[in-house]
Amino acid sequence: MRTREATWRDLSAMARLEAACFPHDAWSEATFWSELAERPHRSYWVATDGGGPEEPLVGYAGVSTVDDVAEVMTLAVDPGRRGCGLGARLLDLLHARAHDAGSTAVLLEVRADNEAARALYGTRGYRVAHTRRGYYRSAGGGPAVDALVMRKELV
Repeated sequence: MRTREATWRDLSAMARLEAACFPHDAWSEATFWSELAERPHRSYWVATDGGGPEEPLVGYAGVSTVDDVAEVMTLAVDPGRRGCGLGARLLDLLHARAHDAGSTAVLLEVRADNEAARALYGTRGYRVAHTRRGYYRSAGGGPAVDALVMRKELV
């Protein structure tokens, strides 16, 4: 697997992967366009299987480094590729970018029912800072799902 900085050409593939990973609250391609327009404070990275520019995306992640507390904007791994360390690799890349930008801590938000993501974040030193009750929509009109705001101190 190879990671590289996202370009405008990646946005359609990122939006398709986003829809596969987060069907109930996916970002649109327009949202990704506006996120990339926020450079230099936002940094987005993609993961591919190989080195060519036409390789399909298997993951992506983004971080905002506006001040001393960075924020993970998004992180997604192709559902068929989960469990092989790609999410951890992308998260570590975001931590390095945040540290290089002068951030001393990183925040992120995760659905309370996303146990795999919560486990990943826990292994990387994140702890729950607070809960946003009923923040995320649920499938089929069910009850809303809480968002956990998690924080990691950068060393």
